[in-house]
Amino acid sequence: MAAKLRVTQVRSTIGHIARNRATIKALGLHGIGSSADVADNEATRGMVRQVRFLVSVEEVPAGTAQVVGDGQEKA
Repeated sequence: MAAKLRVTQVRSTIGHIARNRATIKALGLHGIGSSADVADNEATRGMVRQVRFLVSVEEVPAGTAQVVGDGQEKA
């Protein structure tokens, strides 16, 4: 398993039930095109599975740093 998953919202939550909207928020997503790196564990994989039709997922290798909007690296 990868250390992290990069989850990207690709579809809108408009017209979907509140449970799906809450899951998207809990994953740290704020709108179409937003991405979040989340821990790769059974809980987050279950969350992603519940909203799989709204997101795309890719595995992020361990030790890969993410560049934040202000140019600083985030571990």
